[in-house]
Amino acid sequence: MGGLVEALGLTSTFELLALSPPGWGGNLLRGLANSLQIAFGAFGFGLLIGLFGAYGKLYGGPILRDLLAIYTTVVRAVPELVLILILYYVGTDLINKLVMGFGGERVEISGVVAGIWVLGVVQGAYATEILRGAILAVPPGQIEAARAFGMPPLMLMRRVTIPAMMSFAIPGLANLWLIATKDTALLAIVGFNELTLETKQAASSTRAYFTFFLAAGGLYLTVTLLSGRVFKRVEAWARKGQPSLRQAKS
Repeated sequence: MGGLVEALGLTSTFELLALSPPGWGGNLLRGLANSLQIAFGAFGFGLLIGLFGAYGKLYGGPILRDLLAIYTTVVRAVPELVLILILYYVGTDLINKLVMGFGGERVEISGVVAGIWVLGVVQGAYATEILRGAILAVPPGQIEAARAFGMPPLMLMRRVTIPAMMSFAIPGLANLWLIATKDTALLAIVGFNELTLETKQAASSTRAYFTFFLAAGGLYLTVTLLSGRVFKRVEAWARKGQPSLRQAKS
């Protein structure tokens, strides 16, 4: 068995992917943890933007609706890599100019904070349209009934609109989460040590490009499969009490 492993070259592969030096497996896992940290933060920030953006587009004044339309159109039209470069460099420069304008010193912005901010703004544009469509899919009678009982807007949103729209929004939000996990790879261009940059550094140091990029692809695939199971459970919970598609057809 040992001879077969050596013949297939698996010994060197295991050594390269070992968790402790000289293996690079620990670096890959650390990069994955950084990627997931950014993805969770950006997804949550994007949901917050999307919720307020959806309500602004549906119920806001004409100026607010126009501003939100510009925001969602621009973000969805411009390539995400270009947006990341603009938001990262221009955003950090504006913050430093503002701080220095008040007599402060130049600040170093955390890569995690910058990554969440940049990807969160991108996620927010897509989340706005997903949640807007989900709100429109809620039967109008439910909202009218809640208003007839005298529910204030915030209570109506918390107790009626958001629970009712979840089943419509979750498939789109699941795709948005997967986009967030993959978009973290674009942060490698600004030097953030996420999974893709760690993989590139490991491959460049060892010349084992196939091994490390295949390992990175396996980690991304694992995250995707686990995320799919989680969102499937969440969707089943959100659709609890609703007729299934098979029941609706019959």
